[in-house]
Amino acid sequence: MQQLLFQARQWWQHPALLRGVREMASVSPGLAAWGLMTGVAMVKSGMSTVEAVAMSLLVFAGSSQLAAMPLLAVGAPVWVILSTSFCVNLRFVVFSAHMRPYLMHLPLRWRLFHGYLTADLSYVLFTRHYPHPSQDPLQRREQLAYLSGGSLFNWFSWQAASLLGIALANVIPTHWGLGFAGILALLGVGCSLASSALRQVSAAVAGLAAVVAYALPLKLNIVVAIASAVAFCLLLEATWPKRQDEAA
Repeated sequence: MQQLLFQARQWWQHPALLRGVREMASVSPGLAAWGLMTGVAMVKSGMSTVEAVAMSLLVFAGSSQLAAMPLLAVGAPVWVILSTSFCVNLRFVVFSAHMRPYLMHLPLRWRLFHGYLTADLSYVLFTRHYPHPSQDPLQRREQLAYLSGGSLFNWFSWQAASLLGIALANVIPTHWGLGFAGILALLGVGCSLASSALRQVSAAVAGLAAVVAYALPLKLNIVVAIASAVAFCLLLEATWPKRQDEAA
């Protein structure tokens, strides 16, 4: 335990932690608006204040929260709610696999801590700043400090905005268009992640499938979009190296 506390102090006292906070602060206003809108939407979908607060603190995943809320409001089957939330959050499986080399040297409790806190923007900023994991203890400490600073600031700003939205749900009018600010924030994240041709193709396929299947009930067009993009890109990836070899 003393060793874990010593490691934590090393991260919290590292200058990279404040750098992570500053860089996350520069991109967080859009996500804060999205968090505010999510808090309002949870209450207006019929959830009690206690349920909305619990969902904000425990789930901490705005996209899956927004996908699950209308399904909860109409009494959709549990399997539909769970499968929709699972599909919406499938990207975190990819994030986890990418982050594994950075965090596997840590004890389980710290891996769970970072796994809970890491979100889209904190992942994007971290991997852009540190594209490769390091084996050097000093560099590892810097990486963890930066990740902790960005992730914690993102968590606090999201929770503050979400809880404010819950408290003011009956005061904030829905026509303010806060949802559009969240969409713009997610669009920025998506564009940052589309850093290769295959990722750009997957985004285009998912968008097209979502539009084509928009008429499906219970937001199932989201599930169709994700499944279509994953299936198409798996097939494309299997032939992609062959095509490159043939071109060479």
